[in-house]
Amino acid sequence: MEREVLKQVLADQQEYKSPKNFFSRTLTETIMGFVDDPNIMIISGIRRSGKSTIQRLLQLELTKSDYYLNFDDERLIRFQVEDFQMLLEVLIELFGEQSTFYFDEIQNIEGWERFIRRLYEQGKKIYITGSNAKLLSKELGTHLTGRYIQFEVFPLSFQEIVRHKYPEALSKKALSTNDMGMIQHHFSNYLKNGGIPDYVKFEKPEYLRDLFEGILYRDIIARYKINDEKPLREVVYYFASNIGKEFSYTKLGKIVGLSSPHTVVNYCNYLEQCYLCFFVSRYSHSLQKQIQYNKKCYMIDSALIHTIGFRVSEDRGRLLENIVFLHLRMQRKEIYFHKDKKECDFIIRESNQIIQAIQVTTTLSDEEVKDREINGLIEAMSLYNLREGLILTENEQDTIEVSGFLITIIPIWKWLLSLQMN
Repeated sequence: MEREVLKQVLADQQEYKSPKNFFSRTLTETIMGFVDDPNIMIISGIRRSGKSTIQRLLQLELTKSDYYLNFDDERLIRFQVEDFQMLLEVLIELFGEQSTFYFDEIQNIEGWERFIRRLYEQGKKIYITGSNAKLLSKELGTHLTGRYIQFEVFPLSFQEIVRHKYPEALSKKALSTNDMGMIQHHFSNYLKNGGIPDYVKFEKPEYLRDLFEGILYRDIIARYKINDEKPLREVVYYFASNIGKEFSYTKLGKIVGLSSPHTVVNYCNYLEQCYLCFFVSRYSHSLQKQIQYNKKCYMIDSALIHTIGFRVSEDRGRLLENIVFLHLRMQRKEIYFHKDKKECDFIIRESNQIIQAIQVTTTLSDEEVKDREINGLIEAMSLYNLREGLILTENEQDTIEVSGFLITIIPIWKWLLSLQMN
């Protein structure tokens, strides 16, 4: 790495202006509570979810003299682990000695964790972003165990969008007809446009296509040296077209032309590591059975599902299910699905026991659908000793008692906003 090129990159990257009309993120407030904590702050998440903006806004808010470098700059493509010493020298030369470091997409540099550990042991405060969950975890676990706190950034939640576009609704004790109409309007948009910040603002399809290609090539194909990209693309296409449906690695391999289920497992791991896909297991008290059972796939964003996948119809039910999954995942819940004689979309485990059962459907107006959802919920509640269950719909609200079980029915948008049932 040439010293003068590095100087130019550092000088260029200092020129940062706070984005206009940016979305306030709940995670920013959370991280601010750790500014005096000596641990390394790791901010991870899918590309374009807002990690860099959160990091930069933290930097502006804290107003301490500091260093910043974004390793996603193409001019740093030749940067190697041995160049970190030169980087430190150049930073001191240009800006004087500082005690706070901000590094963006640092996982691009193999061996980075050794340099970060050196800074940590010198008492420096360090903020890092990265787009690969497992890669970060592996490297952090090897050299930085017990020295970091990790925060996950997801696309905008529905609550963050409403706080930005219709904030008055969140402070009211009771919602007017107009309030509910406006919130449902924003929820319909959320179902269609997802939560990738720049797409929510501008709704340009090219933006999502470029994001997807960037994830595919930079985070998977280049990183894991995949020679034939066609099966990988078909795996993603299959998942985006079959959200929330069961699949097996063996059958999926046959569909996309991969003879080895192990290769399909690897592809799924790569997709999960870069936050594009998430996989949910069928629950069993036996871990061996749980591993052998079929899985379900959900994706990081509704708009990306529309962009990548194929749909004969809109299939709102599956998209609603995906939104519910994401909300639970953002809350770091341990999520499974139940299947025996009947099915339940989500069951939540905490401290080694099931604490909640949730069904998701567009409507209960059809008696056959209503019976299926209620019976699946009751089977799960009976099996896991739960007295209360939850059915999330698009707009219906009720409380019913069936066979001694209390079932709450609530609109998904209310549940997402944690609004009282009124």
